[in-house]
Amino acid sequence: MPNRKIIKRYKTLISSSFTDTYKDGIIYTLYSDEFNLLKVGFAENDKVLEKKLLSKSLILLDAKKGNKKDVFLLITTLKELGIEYSDNFYFKYSSSLMKHLSTLGWPVGRSLYKPRKIKKELVCA
Repeated sequence: MPNRKIIKRYKTLISSSFTDTYKDGIIYTLYSDEFNLLKVGFAENDKVLEKKLLSKSLILLDAKKGNKKDVFLLITTLKELGIEYSDNFYFKYSSSLMKHLSTLGWPVGRSLYKPRKIKKELVCA
């Protein structure tokens, strides 16, 4: 019987882009009054977001903690809903877009979109 060695090899998966999608930061919504556009995106920290605000004439509607995965999921969902956008995630402002963003839990603030409050009364006869 010949002398055989069994060599076990394990494949490892190392991908920097995969780990970057889960990096925490800030997800935000910006508004351009001049072009009537919304921009959604991700910034690594407050300083990066501040640079974006200073470089263009955009108004910050709202921001919250999140990651790049949140932006990807939002864009995919809006695409499935038939909402068109440009390469840099600029959307034409509409009330239906604001409603979808609010429903999906995206930070939209209260300056351009005010959600309806439905009140129900229970009447006892």
